[in-house]
Amino acid sequence: MIELQDVTKVYPNGVKALHNVSVKIEKSQFVYLVGPSGAGKSTFIKLMYREEKPTSGNIYINGQNITRIKNRHTPYLRRSVGVVFQDYKLLPRLTSFENVAFALEVTERPSREIKKRVMEVLDLVNLKHKARSYPHELSGGEQQRVAIARALVNQPNILIADEPTGNLDPDTSWEIMQLFERINMNGTTVIMATHDKEIVNAMKKRVIAIEGGRIVRDELRGDYGYED
Repeated sequence: MIELQDVTKVYPNGVKALHNVSVKIEKSQFVYLVGPSGAGKSTFIKLMYREEKPTSGNIYINGQNITRIKNRHTPYLRRSVGVVFQDYKLLPRLTSFENVAFALEVTERPSREIKKRVMEVLDLVNLKHKARSYPHELSGGEQQRVAIARALVNQPNILIADEPTGNLDPDTSWEIMQLFERINMNGTTVIMATHDKEIVNAMKKRVIAIEGGRIVRDELRGDYGYED
């Protein structure tokens, strides 16, 4: 599903974020990406949806070498890779429905198909009743669930999340994690960067630890492994 081969990323300011990283992530796996701040986790994630490009090495997503695709083809890649951010990134002047629909409208789908699909994913995240609500009318957990619905609306087979519970209280964080687990059980590969020690230790998924731009630990049923 995902493979990085000897990937190195050096930013223009000379910072070497990743050093010769090689890893494979199989279909339907749930993977936690852990490590101290500045370790290279966000760079790792950005490379997978081509927000950043590697300085050297190859990255394969669904069998396609995304380091070789043209920039104009990047939107097509992102239809198979959903992304959820810590700060939600919802458009404030759009309702929940409109925020989710926006991801489909750019693909020029028929309006009837868009409406049906948007309501399906809002139902999946238990927010069908908030379809007409604006972001400022929603709690942090509800905003995050709208963001997850938006990431899922194109039916991607990979879901990437960058600190998705970072702004949420513990109870809401668990609700969001239960949602991610349900999505994963339906066959979607989930990769999540997180500092949430309790969640990682409780859920016993694959853990990839990055330090100084290198993978230092890769365990199928791992623990967080760092002190708070």
